[in-house]
Amino acid sequence: MSETGPVDYIQRTREQYARLGYDDYRWAERKEPPPWTPIKKPIVESNVALVASGGAYTKGQVAFHWEDDTGIRLIPSSEPATDVRVTHFAYDLEPAREDPNIVFPTDRLRELVEEKTIGSLAANSVACMGGIYSTRRAEEELAPSILDAVSNMPGTPVDLVLLVPV
Repeated sequence: MSETGPVDYIQRTREQYARLGYDDYRWAERKEPPPWTPIKKPIVESNVALVASGGAYTKGQVAFHWEDDTGIRLIPSSEPATDVRVTHFAYDLEPAREDPNIVFPTDRLRELVEEKTIGSLAANSVACMGGIYSTRRAEEELAPSILDAVSNMPGTPVDLVLLVPV
């Protein structure tokens, strides 16, 4: 049995976009990485929020637009993944529609709470559409909306955020 190295997700995503005809996509790249922020308390005691960019939404919410939708959807973390719907332009939706946990793992996170691997799950999960073509809109609209939603989550303050990108 051979070991494989880490997956180069950036290159893999570039290849996927090229296959979809987005050869001219301009990536938002920063010269400096974001500052490292150490975890302040053990994960087993932490309240974790899910932020996922796979285009998840639930009954009664408007589906995301295909491109440059910088809105967010708050989905109760207690809602089973089977009630979650997805729409996105950059990945095959069929597997995620069969099991939304692939892109929006609320069931798996609740299992980690039950197993006492993480302390608790935030009241809501935050869903958004990945693949925003406007860097400016992602920085000025989407990122502040996510930050506001996580910062003002009802109940226990959020200690950690699990980002599930697509």
